[in-house]
Amino acid sequence: MVFDDGATSTQNDPRENLSWQGFGDAMRELARQVRDSGWMPDLIVAVARGGLLPAGAVSYALGVKAMGTMNVEFYTDVAETLPEPVLLPPLMDVSALDGKRVLVVDDVADSGKTLKMVMQLIRERGLSLDGETSVQVDARSMVIYEKSRSIIKPDYVWKDTDLWINFPWSVLPPVTTENTSN
Repeated sequence: MVFDDGATSTQNDPRENLSWQGFGDAMRELARQVRDSGWMPDLIVAVARGGLLPAGAVSYALGVKAMGTMNVEFYTDVAETLPEPVLLPPLMDVSALDGKRVLVVDDVADSGKTLKMVMQLIRERGLSLDGETSVQVDARSMVIYEKSRSIIKPDYVWKDTDLWINFPWSVLPPVTTENTSN
């Protein structure tokens, strides 16, 4: 079954399946949400890896060229995670974010732990003292999907779901010598 939003599902496969067309439509809708809010980012930060393609797409849709990346590992397999998200090198220099409007983009707020950690890092480490005046980062978050169990409420969301999500860029296994058929 294909839904109007570009996502598909079947009775035998209780998953949210996002198509490439659905992804494009979702990113345009999310860009409109940002525009309609009256807030425009100076910089977009992708939460790698899942947020890389969404961040790139929304940066084009909003006309924002400045981008950064936070590399975070949390999921180790389908529905398997580390106890807590871990920041991976190379680390982004968040000290350059002082006084900026920053849009943090990820694919999904599942538990919300990754997004919460990145938002805290940007808000806390992006705070600098210039003499006696502090200049805080104005950070907002965006995801394609939000799950009801998320511990953080993203500012911009395309769709709510509690299903496992198959994204078009990650549904197939990596192309490796072990996976010769792909």
